[in-house]
Amino acid sequence: MNTVTDPSNEILVDCKSVWKIFGSRAPAAVKAISERGLSKKQVLDEFNCVVGVADASLQVRRGEIFCVMGLSGSGKSTLIRLLNRLIEPSMGGIVVKGRDIAKLNAAQLRDMRARHIGMVFQSVALLPHRTVLENAAFGLEVRGVGKEERHQTARAALDKVGLTDWTSRYPSELSGGMQQRVGLARALAADPEIILMDEPFSALDPLIRRQLQDEFRQLTKSLGKSAVFITHDLEEAIRIGDRIVIMKDGVIVQVGTAEDIVTNPADDYVSDFVAGISRIHLVKAHTVMRPVAEYSAAHPHVDVGSLLRASPEADIGNLIDLTMQSDRDAIAVVDNDAIVGVVTTRGLLRSVAGHPASQATAA
Repeated sequence: MNTVTDPSNEILVDCKSVWKIFGSRAPAAVKAISERGLSKKQVLDEFNCVVGVADASLQVRRGEIFCVMGLSGSGKSTLIRLLNRLIEPSMGGIVVKGRDIAKLNAAQLRDMRARHIGMVFQSVALLPHRTVLENAAFGLEVRGVGKEERHQTARAALDKVGLTDWTSRYPSELSGGMQQRVGLARALAADPEIILMDEPFSALDPLIRRQLQDEFRQLTKSLGKSAVFITHDLEEAIRIGDRIVIMKDGVIVQVGTAEDIVTNPADDYVSDFVAGISRIHLVKAHTVMRPVAEYSAAHPHVDVGSLLRASPEADIGNLIDLTMQSDRDAIAVVDNDAIVGVVTTRGLLRSVAGHPASQATAA
């Protein structure tokens, strides 16, 4: 009997207790951290070294958009450069597609980057003397792909990002958003399984930025790519990411879905980040519902089966709409034709106000 493996559970990037320490005495600092467990401040005071990333562990699954979020100096850009060995880790291991990238020689590393990992920076760095088509095909040219084949592949990639009619133009003739599309097409042309994005949309106007966020998510999902997306903007991370990691001072503070992070922040730092985030289309019924038995005990006169119904994935906005249509103060949550919980009006109000999920479900 054959066992079928869910491809979405395949881990493409596995980052294990990775450290990056900058400074002339980095090796001594690494040894001190291993032996004495020094803090970031102690490393700076004792060795005059800066800890860029501290003990970072994360996994990126096939088909997942994984957002790394933090303020300037949090270590997020350092982390993404470690993932394809643009910089060397000081300690720990990074496995990409089952291979420890620290053990790859120069030729193997070039092949890994060329075939499996695409990268798009904030500064897209297009070659000004080359056309859009030639820029999109540049990575394939470096790999030695023939002109006809690479141009055909690049045209297909440009078509995916909506630049079919701009192939003969030059970068100076493009808007900032269009240049970012060329950068994405260049990454896609190589058909990598993993795309690394380092704040690619942060310099763009808000309207263009939101448009590219939506296009990037839709395109990445339709092509079955995995992505690591760096941003300092939590709303962008929520809009794009399947999971989010929040970093501070080189340390991963919390990893989870947007709903996890907004409803159950790990500490005050994360709480401050999520304080202004609207929960209307983020928090789902399964998070705010009460157990049926608990609700029935408190409301013995209510026939739960007669309540209006919603799925566990219905968001607060959907639940509010249903509540407005009903003369009851509760909505039944149904999964596979079974009532699995009840969302009360009071629980909805607590969730909108940003109270912890445990309080909302107890309402």
